[in-house]
Amino acid sequence: MNDTGLQETFISHLVELRDRLLKCVWAFAIVFVLLFFVWPKGGAIYDFLATPLTTALPEGTKMIATSVISPFLVPMKVTAMVAFMITLPWTLFQAWGFVAPGLYSHEKKLALPLIVSSTFLFLTGIAFCYYLVFGRFFAFINAWAPKSITPAPDIEAYLNFVLTMFIAFGVTFEVPVVVVVLCMFGIVTPEKLREWRGYFVVIAFVVAAVVTPPDVVSQIALAVPMCILYEVGLFFAKFVTTRKFGREEEEGGASGDSAHS
Repeated sequence: MNDTGLQETFISHLVELRDRLLKCVWAFAIVFVLLFFVWPKGGAIYDFLATPLTTALPEGTKMIATSVISPFLVPMKVTAMVAFMITLPWTLFQAWGFVAPGLYSHEKKLALPLIVSSTFLFLTGIAFCYYLVFGRFFAFINAWAPKSITPAPDIEAYLNFVLTMFIAFGVTFEVPVVVVVLCMFGIVTPEKLREWRGYFVVIAFVVAAVVTPPDVVSQIALAVPMCILYEVGLFFAKFVTTRKFGREEEEGGASGDSAHS
């Protein structure tokens, strides 16, 4: 292929990437507008998100808004978070559609399982963070707070903390998908990943120490599930690669028989 052909191919890929990004943005915008204007429940959702904190605080303590526009911006951010979660499968589908033309037919069949599992694991990470981590973390912080102070958390600062933690847990819960994809494309083998198991445990605790608050409870609550999910990824990676190699051997044998005849 000459330079002109390469340039045209590159431009066509950029155009396709732009179109798929626009589809993701339009889907997010439509869902956001519907949720914010047609079904305005951002305030109620925020109250739900704030429950772990308000439960741990002394009775009667309320959160405050230090900015004039925070009571409006906070429900808007909450609505954007919900819209992102709703459109996540569509976004993953567009990402897969962009890379699918360069895959084999048997690899394309994994599109639906990967999209479903990625969405499920991301939402599971968020649920794990909300239901199992937040309550213990806020109780731990409140137990260490001096009795001479009156806690008054800012609603926007709390939301930013919640979003950061949700993203951290949602992304780290994608470990099995990352392991399977790496093995599926032949970047690394399951056997090699098993040899690196000890290194991953160290990496898991380092990541947990960086992305979570400075308390042992949160760090262990993130690092331990990461290690378990790593093992889950290894199990499915072995299954996927076994099927892949078996199919390649069958195709190689068939081509060899046809050439011999």
